[in-house]
Amino acid sequence: MAKVRTRRETGTLLVDFQYRGRRCREQTALPDTPGNRKLLEALAKRIERAMVKGTFVYADFFPDSPRAKDTEETAPATTARVSGTTQSCPTFGEFAETWFLESEPRWRGQYRIEVRRTLDGLIVPGLGEMRLDSIDRGHLLGFQAEVAKRQGRAGNSLSGRRVNKIMGLVRSVLNEGCDRHGLQSPGRTLKRLKQGRSEVLPFSLEEVDLLTTRVREDYRPYLTVRLLTGLRTGEADGLQWQDVDFQAGSFRVERTHSRNGDGGTKTEGSKRTIPMVPQVRAALEVQRERTVEGCPWVFHSKLGNPIDAVNFTNRVWYPLLRNLGLKHRPPYQMRHTAATLMLAAGENPEWVANVLGHSTTEMLFRVYSRFVPNLTRSDGLAFAGLVNGHLGRRVPTPAPASPDENAEAARALAVLQALSPKQMAALLAITKTS
Repeated sequence: MAKVRTRRETGTLLVDFQYRGRRCREQTALPDTPGNRKLLEALAKRIERAMVKGTFVYADFFPDSPRAKDTEETAPATTARVSGTTQSCPTFGEFAETWFLESEPRWRGQYRIEVRRTLDGLIVPGLGEMRLDSIDRGHLLGFQAEVAKRQGRAGNSLSGRRVNKIMGLVRSVLNEGCDRHGLQSPGRTLKRLKQGRSEVLPFSLEEVDLLTTRVREDYRPYLTVRLLTGLRTGEADGLQWQDVDFQAGSFRVERTHSRNGDGGTKTEGSKRTIPMVPQVRAALEVQRERTVEGCPWVFHSKLGNPIDAVNFTNRVWYPLLRNLGLKHRPPYQMRHTAATLMLAAGENPEWVANVLGHSTTEMLFRVYSRFVPNLTRSDGLAFAGLVNGHLGRRVPTPAPASPDENAEAARALAVLQALSPKQMAALLAITKTS
C-alpha cells in the first residue's frame, strides 16, 4: 500500500510503497502542508490502482527516479511540474478532492453540501476518470450537453441557470488544476448558456390580504411577516426571539436556518435591522403568545422545532394557492411582493435596499422597477404638481366658469352617472367614431 510520509530531516513529503518486493521511497520537494499532502495522497491512490490492474510503469510516475532507469518499462510518461517536483498529471476526480478540501473553509455550510452533492452525483461520474491533460473543449461541450438533457423538476430538463452553475464548478476545478500543472485550461474558452430572467410574480395588496386571511391560523404570523418584510426563507426560519426588539420596533437578521441547521447569512450585508410596520408587530406579538417554552425560534412547529421549508412549501403554501385560485408560484415571491409594495408606496430605494439586504439599489431598478407603474399613479400629475408649484406664476390662470356653465356641467355629469355600463360603452364607441 502506498503511503505519504514526512522526511524528518527536511520536513518534505515522500511517497512510500512496495514494488516488486522492494521498498520504494520517492522524495519530493513539497513541504508538509494539508494541500500538498492531499495531492500526494491522490497520487498514492493512483499508484495502488495501477498496481492492482497490472499497468503500473515506474517511469510514468517518477521519470527522474534512478529506479525508473533500472527497470525495463519504457512506456511514455505524461508529467507536469508542481512546486519544483515532477509528478504524473492527476485525474479530474483526484484533483477535485484536493480542490474541495482547500476551498471548503471559505464556503457557507449549505453551499458546501450542495457542491459536494453536485461533485459526487454529476461531475465526477462524468469527468472523474479523465486526466487533466486529456480533457479538451470537446469533452466539456459533450458533458454540458449530457447535463442539459438530465431531468429536473416537474419532469423538465435542467434550466440554463442550473447547467451554468454545474459547469461553473467544472471550470473552477479544471482551471485551478491546469494552472498548478502548467497546462492550458479548456474551461476558460467555454461559454455560458443563455438563461432566462427569473420570473417575478408579486402579489397585489388584495391578494396579500386574501393570503393572510385564509391561511391556517398557526401560519398567519409567518406569512404576514414574510409578505411585509421581504425576508428570505432561511432568514425567516432562522429568526430567534433574541433578535426581536419590541421596544425599538425592529428586529435583526443575524442567521439563516435550513434542514442542515443554522448558518450564516447570504452575505455580510444581509445582516440588517428591519423596522416593524404595525401589521408585522401585531403578528409577532401573536406569535410570542404561542411560543413553546424553551424554543428560541420565532416561527416553529407545534413541537418547538424550526419550520421545515420543504414541508411548508408542499403542505401549506401550494395547497393555499390552489384553494384561493392564485397562480402557482414559489414562496420566494413573498419577498418580491414586499419589495414592489415598498417601492409602490414611494419609499426611498436606498431604504428598501437596506431592508431587503442588498448592498446597492441596482437590483431594485433591474428587477422591480417595471412593476411599480402598475401599482402607483402613472399619469404624470406628481411631476406636473411639482413644476406648477415653482413655475405656476408664468402660466396664465384660466378664467372661472360662469354659474350657468357650472350648472350645465352638473346636469351632464348626472346624466352620465345614470347610464348603465352597456350604455356607457355604446356612448364611448360613438364618441370614438365621430
